[in-house]
Amino acid sequence: MGSFQIKGGNKLKGEIIPQGAKNEALQVICAVLMTSEKVTLHNLPDIRDVNFLIDLLEELGVKIERSGNGTVHFQANNININYLQTEQFKKRAASLRGSIMIMGPLLTRFKIAYMPKPGGDKIGARPLDTHFLGFSKLGATFSYDADKGFYTLKADKLAGKYILLDEPSVTGTANILMTAIMAKGKTTIYNAACEPYLQQLCSMLNSMGAKITGVGSNLLYIEGVDELHGCTHTLLPDFIEVGSFIGLAAATQSEITIKNCRVDMLGRIPETFQRLGIQLEIKGDDIFIPYQKNYEIQKMIDGSIPTIYDAPWPGFTPDLLSIVLVTAIQAKGTVLIHQKMFDSRLFFIDRLKDMGAQIILCDPHRATVIGINRDYNLRATTMSSPDIRAGVALLIAALTADGISTINNIEQIDRGYQFIDTRLNALGAQIERL
Repeated sequence: MGSFQIKGGNKLKGEIIPQGAKNEALQVICAVLMTSEKVTLHNLPDIRDVNFLIDLLEELGVKIERSGNGTVHFQANNININYLQTEQFKKRAASLRGSIMIMGPLLTRFKIAYMPKPGGDKIGARPLDTHFLGFSKLGATFSYDADKGFYTLKADKLAGKYILLDEPSVTGTANILMTAIMAKGKTTIYNAACEPYLQQLCSMLNSMGAKITGVGSNLLYIEGVDELHGCTHTLLPDFIEVGSFIGLAAATQSEITIKNCRVDMLGRIPETFQRLGIQLEIKGDDIFIPYQKNYEIQKMIDGSIPTIYDAPWPGFTPDLLSIVLVTAIQAKGTVLIHQKMFDSRLFFIDRLKDMGAQIILCDPHRATVIGINRDYNLRATTMSSPDIRAGVALLIAALTADGISTINNIEQIDRGYQFIDTRLNALGAQIERL
């Protein structure tokens, strides 16, 4: 298990480029299984989860060629379906939740798919019902072996249907969408997720020959096609990294320019950080965060304490609530953080309280942050990263603290952030990887 040692108190300065989008990468990598032709993906992030999924596809029989600088070529023309029933596959796929999205492509192309119960961050209940209800409506049958923790999906014939999702699940929408691409007839998916990742997946699939309309809305129409062909696709910058760098810059009183952000795809992210009193300037496709001695949380119009909460896109992404929370620690004022979608994601605040933060955990979903307005610095401590986003929130806290902090279990951070220590050290941070 690796660790970071962080010397806090340094003000950072310079430019940083966000990596390719992790969540988009997991979707489009799975989509390469839908054709036997070559697919080239650019701007893939070099992170643990993405590399793990690529390795999994390679063991499944996908030909992989890496060209460097985030470019990888895939060709799924010799898939070994029998590998899906091996213990090696079960062990590998169970450790990465994103692997669930190979089921749709495999079911579409090969009429059968297997999947162990997936892992991922321990951030609360994350049921898969949406996926399997969608598969069933398209004509698939599924079974679950509780003793082995294994799902089996079969479909002799897939046919388009009207599907009203029980929730706008991102991975559920992606899986059902990919299953419907080659189903006979027309499929309608209502209450679909419409995150930029989904928009990118739809764009890629359309370039492969799919017929998807309604992209960017929660109502998707899919006209079934007989086959897909190869394509070249470039991933968006990771907007979770963009938001993380905005929060980091403000919390550490730094002056940072985030380059090539695709500002048009950031939704409410800049506005939400501005509600904390953070100044930022959008310059073309770049975001400049100037040095601020202090920043003040904006109250509601009637003077009451504001609430920042997550919601399906275009609402604020749940992946950045941990960053907003840690950024609010040094603000002036009070804010309620309401994590609606996951019931274990706020438990990391005990580590922040140990460092001197003033936070009240109201219940598993809500925490009140009373900003300390830089009246004092946080204390250095030793802590462990429970998940990807909380790990980076703890890293931000350590960068603002007096003394040297240690963060253990940094493999969690490496799952979602590419060379984060090297990139921040280039701006003046002091992070040592042990």
